[in-house]
Amino acid sequence: MRKDIVELGATPTAETAHQRNTAQTATETTSSPPRQSRGGYERSRFNAVQHAVLSPHTVLPWEDEAEYLSLLRALAEEHTPVGPTEDHLIEEIAGIIWRKQRLRLAEAASYRRGLTKATEPLSETLSTALIQVKHTGPFWPTIDAVTATPSRTAEDLVELKKREASAQSALEILNAGTADAYEAALAELDEPTRRSWRQILAEGVQDLDKDENEDPDADLTPYIADATGLAEYLEQSVLPFCITQLGYLENRPWIRTQVLGEALDLDRLERLSRYEVQLDRKLERMLTMLLRLQGLRRSKESG
Repeated sequence: MRKDIVELGATPTAETAHQRNTAQTATETTSSPPRQSRGGYERSRFNAVQHAVLSPHTVLPWEDEAEYLSLLRALAEEHTPVGPTEDHLIEEIAGIIWRKQRLRLAEAASYRRGLTKATEPLSETLSTALIQVKHTGPFWPTIDAVTATPSRTAEDLVELKKREASAQSALEILNAGTADAYEAALAELDEPTRRSWRQILAEGVQDLDKDENEDPDADLTPYIADATGLAEYLEQSVLPFCITQLGYLENRPWIRTQVLGEALDLDRLERLSRYEVQLDRKLERMLTMLLRLQGLRRSKESG
């Protein structure tokens, strides 16, 4: 034990002292940034990127940390922070911008929630939008009015008018009563109408087979694949659909503005706006502090 105490308190040998001096020099070189020729510290632009101390508290588990680090890297490249204080301010600024981006998502989500309510079948949005329009027609899905562009609406109008014209022409052929009226009328129809007619016929046969044993007295009146059946289908289904749908397409801009107006949740957006104002004020303070600190440092370096 005495020997150990003596050895611990003994004067270090030259080799040991040299090792300690070398280690101390290496430590100082690592911890202290090299000075520039003008006396200031060399800029360490990417300290904030390398450390990212605040990222675990800023980036939520379902968010992209790489995207946040890319933002942090861009800010470090722009402001070239030096030292832990400027690094901290850069991270604070990155966190504010990141939260502002999150607010944009919240705003979009609020609109989507409002659109869901405004386009529900019983929301009365369409009837409200067309309150001053004659012939409002049935309640067609209003979400189409939100997503459709003016050019898409124009295309839909052209296609629907062609469908109406072909159905009207086919009905005139059927009413003429020629021997080949049924085949000629089918040829006159546009492809979507012919396809829907074939589907109606197929569903009528299936329903008849299914309900024959369940209720023999059921009043089933499926369309028949002849001139009379096709004429009834055009008069009762296709042409009324074209008329009401044309009215809907012509008034689509009114419906769109009504839906977007009802989708605005003022209470929720007001809270989001207040939070954004707080973030803007904090961003202004952080930028002011950073620029002032950098100005003081540059003055010292130049002096």
